[in-house]
Amino acid sequence: MSAQTSSAEKGLNPGLTCQESYACSGTDQAIFECDECCSLQCLRCEEELHRQERLRNHERIRLKPGHVPYCDLCKGLNGHSPGVRQRAIVRCQTCKINLCLECQKRTHSGGNKRRHPVTVYNVSNLQESLEAEAMDEESKRQKMTEKVVSFLLVDENEEIQVTNEEDFIRKLDCKPDQHLKVVSIFGNTGDGKSHTLNHTFFYGREVFKTSPTQESCTVGVWAAYDPVHKVAVIDTEGLLGATVNLSQRTRLLLKVLAISDLVIYRTHADRLHNDLFKFLGDASEAYLKHFTKELKATTARCGLDVPLSTLGPAVIIFHETVHTQLLGSDHPSEVPEKLIQDRFRKLGRFPEAFSSIHYKGTRTYNPPTDFSGLRRALEQLLENNTTRSPRHPGVIFKALKALSDRFSGEIPDDQMAHSSFFPDEYFTCSSLCLSCGVGCKNSMNHGKEGVPHEAQNRCRYSHQYDNRVYTCKACYERGEEVSVVPKTSASTDSPWMGLAKYAWSGYVIECPNCGVVYRSRQYWFGNQDPVDTVVRTEIVHVWPGTDGFLKDNNNAAQRLLDGMNFMAQSVSELSLGPTKAVTSWLTDQIAPAYWRPNSQILSCNKCATSFKDNDTKHHCRACGEGFCDSCSSKTRPVPERGWGPAPVRVCDNCYEARNIQLDVTEAQVDDEGGTLIARKVGEAVQNTLGAVVTAIDIPLGLVKDAARPAYWVPDHEILHCHNCRKEFSIKLSKHHCRACGQGFCDECSHDRRAVPSRGWDHPVRVCFNCNKKPGDL
Repeated sequence: MSAQTSSAEKGLNPGLTCQESYACSGTDQAIFECDECCSLQCLRCEEELHRQERLRNHERIRLKPGHVPYCDLCKGLNGHSPGVRQRAIVRCQTCKINLCLECQKRTHSGGNKRRHPVTVYNVSNLQESLEAEAMDEESKRQKMTEKVVSFLLVDENEEIQVTNEEDFIRKLDCKPDQHLKVVSIFGNTGDGKSHTLNHTFFYGREVFKTSPTQESCTVGVWAAYDPVHKVAVIDTEGLLGATVNLSQRTRLLLKVLAISDLVIYRTHADRLHNDLFKFLGDASEAYLKHFTKELKATTARCGLDVPLSTLGPAVIIFHETVHTQLLGSDHPSEVPEKLIQDRFRKLGRFPEAFSSIHYKGTRTYNPPTDFSGLRRALEQLLENNTTRSPRHPGVIFKALKALSDRFSGEIPDDQMAHSSFFPDEYFTCSSLCLSCGVGCKNSMNHGKEGVPHEAQNRCRYSHQYDNRVYTCKACYERGEEVSVVPKTSASTDSPWMGLAKYAWSGYVIECPNCGVVYRSRQYWFGNQDPVDTVVRTEIVHVWPGTDGFLKDNNNAAQRLLDGMNFMAQSVSELSLGPTKAVTSWLTDQIAPAYWRPNSQILSCNKCATSFKDNDTKHHCRACGEGFCDSCSSKTRPVPERGWGPAPVRVCDNCYEARNIQLDVTEAQVDDEGGTLIARKVGEAVQNTLGAVVTAIDIPLGLVKDAARPAYWVPDHEILHCHNCRKEFSIKLSKHHCRACGQGFCDECSHDRRAVPSRGWDHPVRVCFNCNKKPGDL
């Protein structure tokens, strides 16, 4: 073995010869080291080799006195960190390669190679060279972080303070296609979280604000980009701080944890408190229960190229003590991580969401704190991409935005039982059933996706909300669940025909599949309850802001009022007396098919006397023509027209021809039979209207409240249009939407549409918003 001579002191090392032999014979002294060629090169070989186009951009360094080359074999793979090449300690003169200690033992410890002559490099020079390189590398890294600044990412009210992806990338000051990981820190207030990040990532620069005062120096969530490790570093507000909106701020921490790849839990306590284990255990449970599903949905909803990992981040518990030993010091046979898992188990907490939990402790006898161990642990975990891989900053922003949109809204602190750091109330819908008081089990803001409220428990009946719904029993037995509602008329009936049938046979229950399955007064006596025969009952929850089953379909009074309103307008336009107008209008609406309409009867069909405004027109029940009172004063049965055996009004001609049977076909009888029911009821209604018809002279506003369906907002509560917000006045009339019951101006409610769920089977007034809803109203 030959040793270095005084030539080394002159800055020359006879062992450093050209390793290329490209332009020389391999005996020339090495002047350059090319990292990409992985060789020492003489002046001639370096020049000739790097004239080639593919080698021109190689990085070369000129050798300094005492330079020690890298090992030619291991390239940092022998138990060393990946990517870190080891310096050689000897050069084999026979093999003409440089070897580190590990490679020399591996390749030259046996056989003939053991006798190969080697040249030993100067160890002291090696140490100086390594230290110089480390200082140069540290200086470069420190320079890269000189311009880093932090920015407020989310404020204390959970509001994101960046407008979009581009703004997020601009404030981070990184490239849009740069792949990043996210490192965040948690801990109690005053434990030095911001100080830890500044010294671990930014060489002590105050990127994140620190303060010696009692007030918390970090409010909300702050972020900065570390260009050395290529990570987004996030600083959070401390736990156990005296703050308002405590529940919202605590929920914010879990959103940050969900987008993080690595979490540091910083504690300055001499002994690990139970709060640490409860926080991580509760965070794990809430993450699995609420966030895993949402992260999967975000991947699909946002069309992300990189799927968001549903497995939580890795956790490093950074424990700094002063007076006590570090965890595991008194149990040399057990690793600290094992002791931490035991503590979790004893407290009944199971941190299953986290990919791994590590312990890193440091004991500070004299300040400052040593963060080098934490930094090395972080670098090692950041290089591990098996569970969570780096992604573009845009993906990070989308994930945070999606979680913020989903889990947002006020949480009243006085209603919260803080038995857990992250109770379900932080993430589930806050709506309570008005009938039974149970809460909705879906996640927050589920209504934005069209998902209705749901509850785990069944509801109880409340007379106030009448929260019963009916389903057709026949359909249910066929495997279908079809909701039905009682209403005044069938969908196949005309408005006035339906109203007449309602007065005659009561309300109906109509199934879309089976048709009319029930009428409340179908028989004169012995009518059965529909629940016992055709429908089944279910008690449903009553959620705030929804009307679901709250449908008062007995709107006959309002339907009649609508007709009276139209009729009153006609009276005003034609300058007719109200009594005659009512009779004429009602008669035409429900007249049998063979009757001549009142509007076409200008004179008596027998004496030809012209009718004046106040004259009464009479229809002959036999021929259907119009006559004056004197020409139609006789009565006789007209069974052939469906009037039965009772005498009814007929004209003189038909009375004289009473022994002659009218030629009426069966088809005519069938067509007229249905309308005769309406006419019979209509005559009773006519008599009633005749007595109270002067009600039309009373302002309709006084009648509306009595006729108003239960779901309509009372007129006195409607001060402005529900859509355009215009204030109502004498000149601006109020109109109710038949679907939602709110008050609108005419411009915002001029559309017409059937509302079968409310009992309006024919087109009626609906507002602009309800008209846009798809499907049946």
